[in-house]
Amino acid sequence: MWSIDENPRSPKSFIFTAVLTLLFSVSMFGQITSSTANGRNSNYKPREVQQSEAIINQVTDKVGILFKEGMIALKDQKRSDAGEKFNKSVEVFLLSALNVQSNPKLAGCYNQLIETVYRMEFPETQAPNIRSLASTCEWNWNNNDFLLADEIAVIVQKMPVPTDVATNTTLITSADGSTSMPDEALIGFNEQRFEPSPLDELAKLQLTSDEINIDTPEAQQQYQYIQYAVANRSLGFSFQVSPLIQQFLNYYQGRGRKTMEVGLYRSGMFMQMARRIFREEGVPENVAWLGQVESAWKPTAMSWAAASGLWQFIPGTGARFGLRRTAHLDERNSFEQATRASAKYLKFLANRYNGNWELAMGAYNCGEGNVDKAIRRAGSSNFWAAYPYLPQETRNYVPNILATILIANNPQKYGFGHIRPAAPLRYDQIRVPSSTNLAILAQASDTSVEYLRYLNPELRTNMTPPEPYIVRVPAGKANEVVALFRKMPVTQPVNNTAVAKANKGETWDSLARKLSMDAKELRAMNPGMAVPQGKVLIPDRGNLITKTTYARPTTTPPPAAAKTQSSIQVVKVKSGDSLTRIAKSNSVTVSELAKFNGLAIDARLRPGQEIKIPAK
Repeated sequence: MWSIDENPRSPKSFIFTAVLTLLFSVSMFGQITSSTANGRNSNYKPREVQQSEAIINQVTDKVGILFKEGMIALKDQKRSDAGEKFNKSVEVFLLSALNVQSNPKLAGCYNQLIETVYRMEFPETQAPNIRSLASTCEWNWNNNDFLLADEIAVIVQKMPVPTDVATNTTLITSADGSTSMPDEALIGFNEQRFEPSPLDELAKLQLTSDEINIDTPEAQQQYQYIQYAVANRSLGFSFQVSPLIQQFLNYYQGRGRKTMEVGLYRSGMFMQMARRIFREEGVPENVAWLGQVESAWKPTAMSWAAASGLWQFIPGTGARFGLRRTAHLDERNSFEQATRASAKYLKFLANRYNGNWELAMGAYNCGEGNVDKAIRRAGSSNFWAAYPYLPQETRNYVPNILATILIANNPQKYGFGHIRPAAPLRYDQIRVPSSTNLAILAQASDTSVEYLRYLNPELRTNMTPPEPYIVRVPAGKANEVVALFRKMPVTQPVNNTAVAKANKGETWDSLARKLSMDAKELRAMNPGMAVPQGKVLIPDRGNLITKTTYARPTTTPPPAAAKTQSSIQVVKVKSGDSLTRIAKSNSVTVSELAKFNGLAIDARLRPGQEIKIPAK
């Protein structure tokens, strides 16, 4: 584990090549006097100053247009479109290549824009002051624009505030006893990507006549094996044998074969961890196979009832067992935290039903209330007695899990001996500062932002939460990443830093020339390194914007065709091409090109790979 001093949150987005150029330093404005020696008009401004002011106005005006389009989309409940427009309004400053913080108008407009968008995306007690933003940026809005701004402020205030505290959640119960979560407003413009949960199909599953038939010699032999396995407690817990269990075994040996094969394969990634945690929590290890039925071992699975993650927690139950759900992360999609919460919940349910694991698993699926009601109607604390009074999904759910456990414990007997489970998912864990962008971690650990998101599925954006946070990085990379960050100067913000790899025999001067940077600055960022060796830290200055409260970056380049409206071009890599060669032939720096494509500067390119060229 490691930690470094927490830095102010700063926006990090792809750094675009300048489309506008500030012709003269902002300091010229301080040299203008109210009158001149030759008696010129007191309002006179040199032509160069007028041109500079015009460029600044073009920037702020474009920001205003995009911001207004974002408000319109937000009013229409098109949150993704709104987020894209607000992103673009921020990117206008980055596109400009102007020294934003050196000019009072630009700095004020930028900083207030960041704060306003943040408050709109992640609602807090303080409403966004959109009118003040428009005044600071000197947008030429009419009365309708201001009315829209007021309406948006009201809409934002009505959104729920993210909380880490468990709340009472009222479930919607349908006629058949099944439950779902009520609609809830979204928090954040950028959403996690999810896959359909297998539970949705399970709820609708109807066994065929062939699957129901257990009178065949093979089915009878397997049914006797179930009775034997239960009698000698070889599975670690006992349950009552029912023909329905054999019927689901028939299903998996027939039309459900592919589902079982995929589940057994994917189980290898997580089952070792799940067994350990279930054992630590005092839950029979084989009960962990519940994860296969819940999610097919997909951390990003989500059901129609808003249940999410490997263990398919709905928000309310997840909060009950310590899974945080904020604007920055959703721990229902985590690996270890969600697995432990699942084990704790199952232990709680088993205790509630006096060690009856069938009732405990049924309650895990449909809630204690539904199981309690079924028990009262049946007059017996027995799952199979309560079976007719349970929701259809739960009636399928429990025998399905028991069948899965039987197959997993003796795959050869059921025709799955050829399946080799995937290797356990390996990763290292390190502690990072508040709001660390995944881009710098990806460069430092020789991987991609996409893979880091795969290893950290609980993260809702490409940035860690605004707190010291433990993230997963590829196995074997922790020491390398920690060593790199430990040598970072204390004064250098982590999110204003990038990583490059020095070639053997390279000097600071040659590396500086390759990166279009100052050799003295590179040496200062890598103290104690006489010559560049391996990974080195390089400054990622952007537009000298280093302090802000905005925490909604993205490292995913916008979709682009061969040429977009902003003149972004795409070139295909040829054999022998490198980022340095492509950057030189397209008149951009290799640092800009690497950041724009989310790659390390020395990344190895493959022929046919598409590289986006920043707009000129």
